[in-house]
Amino acid sequence: MNRILVIEDNPDLAYGLRNSLEIAGYEVAVAADGLDGVAQGRAAHADLIVLDLMLPGMDGYRVLRTLRDDGVMTPVLILTARGEEADKVLGFRLGADDYVTKPFGVLELLARIEAVLRRTVPAATLARERFGSVEVDFDARWVARDGEHVDLTPKEFDLLAALLRRRGRVVPRRDLLEAVWGYGSDVVSRTVDTHVAELRRKLERNPSAPDHILTVWKVGYKLQS
Repeated sequence: MNRILVIEDNPDLAYGLRNSLEIAGYEVAVAADGLDGVAQGRAAHADLIVLDLMLPGMDGYRVLRTLRDDGVMTPVLILTARGEEADKVLGFRLGADDYVTKPFGVLELLARIEAVLRRTVPAATLARERFGSVEVDFDARWVARDGEHVDLTPKEFDLLAALLRRRGRVVPRRDLLEAVWGYGSDVVSRTVDTHVAELRRKLERNPSAPDHILTVWKVGYKLQS
């Protein structure tokens, strides 16, 4: 699971970012000012930093410069209301990997984060996952069980990927609907149940008593190894 450090002093925005990123399957840490951001950036072993520019104690540019001067090469996505070209150029020159201006759409931000991670995290870290006898190749959208290819529909694969990215966590049906079918989707939660049943039929040794894709009564599902 990828870990993201959010350096943001607005508590409401920080809470919203944390919630959205955790729903998307990331582990999230939050720093509320620049000094704490530098401390956590040095020590938190994050896979990506989401950095505001207008921070108390130390602004985002100084945070970025300090981390880079200290040899911290964690990818940084700047998220700020400062949208002037000069601000963006300075951010990139200091070592930012992407720059998103507020207000922003959550789906766009998630897509930008995924793109930065794809560019900066070794492919072997992102491309493959295993549970039990099942192997999943995200890049090729390919699944095998006991070494034999399993044919999944696009939505079945997306649902499996959503569960894998939240491995070990209980995922409510509504979160799976948002992740797989999109925000504002008209599908109902029974659609999730139907697709989970198909995944079990194709991937579990005993679909009626699954070992990996588990139901959490009245909440949703959990994938365990």
